[in-house]
Amino acid sequence: MPAAQVLDSHALLALLRDEPAAEVVAKILERAGERDHPVHMTEVNYAEVQYTIRRKDGQAAWETVARELAAAPIVFHPADRRLADLAADFKARFKMSLADAFAAALAKEKKAELVTGDTEFKALEKEIKISWL
Repeated sequence: MPAAQVLDSHALLALLRDEPAAEVVAKILERAGERDHPVHMTEVNYAEVQYTIRRKDGQAAWETVARELAAAPIVFHPADRRLADLAADFKARFKMSLADAFAAALAKEKKAELVTGDTEFKALEKEIKISWL
């Protein structure tokens, strides 16, 4: 079974905004669906994706994206206390956004690789496995 993967906001936004890494993220999701082995994302990162799309493209664009995400092979994880504690630890020790800290925390909790192109995660390369876009 392939290693579990966690998407951060950067990865999902790259796909949704058809940025250079979009093809790589699309293939990750395609493989996840084919193997019935979904990728993971926190609800905090989902919120970051939502507000970015709504702010830049409007509510109608978000509604389309939300429908697409409902069918995507992504399991969204709530920010429970255990995950919040891990995220707080990363946020306290490294200069990073709270949403990124949650993505890193989920990757650590799941012993998964974090899929991202966000250089903010460079400092965590000894803490979690990162698959760079």
